[in-house]
Amino acid sequence: MTLRLVEFVVAGNEASDLLPVRSPALLRAHGARRGFWTVLDEGPVERCLALLLERSDGEWVARHVPADAGVENGRTEDGEALAHHDGWVYVFGSHFGSKAGPLRPRRAFVARFREDDAAAGTLPVRVVRNRFRVHRVVNDALAKAPFTPLPPGDRVRRRFIVETLARGTARAKSWVTRLAEDDLPLNVEAATFTPDGTVLLGLRFPVTAAGEPIMVELAGVPEMFAGDGDWPVAGRAYALTGVTPPGALVGFRAIAPTADGGYAAVVGSIDALGKGSVLLDDHPTGGGVTSRHVRFRWRPGAEEHLVAGEPVADLAPFHHVEGLAELDGSCFYVTDEDHRVALWIG
Repeated sequence: MTLRLVEFVVAGNEASDLLPVRSPALLRAHGARRGFWTVLDEGPVERCLALLLERSDGEWVARHVPADAGVENGRTEDGEALAHHDGWVYVFGSHFGSKAGPLRPRRAFVARFREDDAAAGTLPVRVVRNRFRVHRVVNDALAKAPFTPLPPGDRVRRRFIVETLARGTARAKSWVTRLAEDDLPLNVEAATFTPDGTVLLGLRFPVTAAGEPIMVELAGVPEMFAGDGDWPVAGRAYALTGVTPPGALVGFRAIAPTADGGYAAVVGSIDALGKGSVLLDDHPTGGGVTSRHVRFRWRPGAEEHLVAGEPVADLAPFHHVEGLAELDGSCFYVTDEDHRVALWIG
């Protein structure tokens, strides 16, 4: 596949995910014929929303979107995944921590906004911080899965789980009851809504013991925003087979629905090389993997826990493809590049 590069300079230098704009009003407001949302995960969610737009004359431009999360301003970080549902755009935090740990409660959030509201003025964003409730239900789902998740190494367990528990206990945080010493740290990198209104969460970590990417079905995400104290419930966990190179560990980087009712995804390394990753200290075969574009089919209520993946394109030499979209007969990818946002079109 031959790829064409479009480069942007926008507030922040790390773009995550790529979500097509569905709002005609928003496109009209910018004189654009098409565009994508991305999230810049270097700060709180209300400062990190951006649009990548193709104008009517074919020129691509980036627009940082001013937003307001009200009382939650400044209380989130590390937005990673974007998804459409019922007129809303949802933003999912990584639920992870820094590369050396511990887990950070600020990253355990889901936000949403009305896409049409971005057409004029400051965009209202609603944020719900779940204080490790998603961590708990996903870990419980993984414990019930018929496949074996990769056990965390000693350093991973100590830095991400034991240290988080110690810090929370010392500060008398109520969320410590939602963590256990044998938990797996979660790194949420991908999300998409299903036809039933549940969410498929794609995990960068953990992976299976065989090195395959894991996704978990999550119900009740929109209900979090109703203010009735409802929290998501995890369903089955699934492993994506046939996409992991021999001897490697591969996690999800992005998931997007396709026009035929299936799903496209990017899979790749479990963490970045050369940045002090404790994950890679314990699991070095998860770092040198280049990104791959794959497709799979999944149906609501699927009993089979193994989902067959079909390779579409090897995206080597890229290690850091963070989002994809299949739109109008073209494939679009966004990569994590130093001091720029890079959109690749093929």
